[in-house]
Amino acid sequence: MRPRGKAEGRPWLRELEVPREPVGNLIDCLSLRRAAAAGLCPSVIVHAMLLMSHRGGHQESKKKLEISPSETMKAEEENYKEEAKEPKSEDWRSPSVFGAADLKNRAVGLYNIGQTCCLNSLLQVFLMNIHFTKILRRISVPVCATQKKKNVPYQMLLLLEKMQCGKQKAVSPRELVLCLEAHRVTMFVQYDAAQLFLTLWNLLKKQMKNPELVEKLSDLYTISVQEHLACQICSSETKRNSSMLSLPVPLLDSDSSMLKTLEKCLQCFFRPEELTGHNMCFCEHCGKKTPFQQSVKLVHLPQTLTIHLKRFCFGRSAYIHKISNCLPFPQDLDFNAVLTEQQCQAYDNEKAAWKYELFAVVAHSGTTSYGHYCAYIRSLTECKWYCFNDSFVEQVSWDDVKSTYGHSDLYWGQTAYLLFYMKKQPQ
Repeated sequence: MRPRGKAEGRPWLRELEVPREPVGNLIDCLSLRRAAAAGLCPSVIVHAMLLMSHRGGHQESKKKLEISPSETMKAEEENYKEEAKEPKSEDWRSPSVFGAADLKNRAVGLYNIGQTCCLNSLLQVFLMNIHFTKILRRISVPVCATQKKKNVPYQMLLLLEKMQCGKQKAVSPRELVLCLEAHRVTMFVQYDAAQLFLTLWNLLKKQMKNPELVEKLSDLYTISVQEHLACQICSSETKRNSSMLSLPVPLLDSDSSMLKTLEKCLQCFFRPEELTGHNMCFCEHCGKKTPFQQSVKLVHLPQTLTIHLKRFCFGRSAYIHKISNCLPFPQDLDFNAVLTEQQCQAYDNEKAAWKYELFAVVAHSGTTSYGHYCAYIRSLTECKWYCFNDSFVEQVSWDDVKSTYGHSDLYWGQTAYLLFYMKKQPQ
């Protein structure tokens, strides 16, 4: 069910910031409801709240990076000098970087070293995206060994090189796991894929010191929307631009009826919502709480679009349950055919590029208490689908991908949880 809005905006419009301090006093009923409203897997809601300190509905912070372009060049020169002193086997970098399955020595898996199936699936989605690896191979190498161990982009690049250059069927992500733990990302626990994806992306963005690469990373993944809040008495309206990493679409409409297709879910997400009764907002012009209409309009879509299917929600008994019902999603998605003119706030040249094709699916199997993740990814160079199930990797068909649509009778079967669409190249 879609969470009811407040005056400060919809709770799923999250600020894209790196969590700093753990918050240990948020474990109460209201917090659990808010976390579930954002579509998070209930088995990790408590852990995620202990770990994160996000607040929704704010614009992304646009603080200037501390290091200037000229200083970056100096730092890179120092890095090269430092690299010359250290063993080349540690810091060797391949001249070109492609997705792991785009090499002649077949796709490479990642060993599960203790409840890391969620991390492994997301890493494969990142590293199979050649647009992302083009950014990754341009990062500045940290100067000292301690910085290298704590630098997420660098450790991710080393992992990619290990996957490309080795002859094993799978490699271990141990060094990257230790790197994440140094940033207070507790590992070896069950995670919600949407939350962990946000955490990884924030760490990548924070540690890429080159402003140009930060901008390219944002352009690759960030969605821009405009929030509208209009008083139904005096017609006064406030607008605010917001950034999102994913579109968290509901699987149920306002009447708790199951939506039948992904297109219907997207339409429901962008449909205006009436805030009445206890959800009314205070209007400064009227001087009292009045009914409001809340809406979100689409402004910009990135190269890689992430859609979060909110399969975890509260039922009538106040217990969290998983929605395993069938939800078909298309291989090709045109937002101009899905949304109306009133649901968009973009120029025609922007909307002309809103045509996508499916790139990856992160699927969850299991219940609200425990489960497992795997990823179905289409190689951008081979145009073949692969299933990445930890260390086990195999080529699959589109029918195998469609098996993640879900079914109401499924108990342990795979259900799509995160969808990644890639923008089509103009013809």
